Amino acid sequence: MDLTFTGRGIEVTDELRETASHKLAHLSRLEPRATRIDLEFVSEDYPRPDGTKRVEAALHVPRKTFRAQGEAGDVLTAIDRVGDRLERQIRDYHGRRKKRLARRADALESARPAPEAADTPGEES
Repeated sequence: MDLTFTGRGIEVTDELRETASHKLAHLSRLEPRATRIDLEFVSEDYPRPDGTKRVEAALHVPRKTFRAQGEAGDVLTAIDRVGDRLERQIRDYHGRRKKRLARRADALESARPAPEAADTPGEES
């Protein structure tokens, strides 16, 4: 899984890259088809001058993109929040897929014709 980093108002250091890749590595185990995560680090100085940090992420899977955003006073906490939100989205998506597959299997089972009763010896008609 590839990680792409973009910084707006924040310098993306090697330490930040390593920490983000370590904290988001568990997502590749939850969704093995994941091809890429785009991370954007944003430093917001308005409306509060304390410098809120925002992390936006997009997890790309074939035919699906999961997006999440996290805000905090520091970048590491924002990365944790983004990871939690992406994990929740992936788990919900897998749950919906399982329900849909189970419904489809039930529909196929009910549409299948019932087996005919075999004539058993000893029964009289």
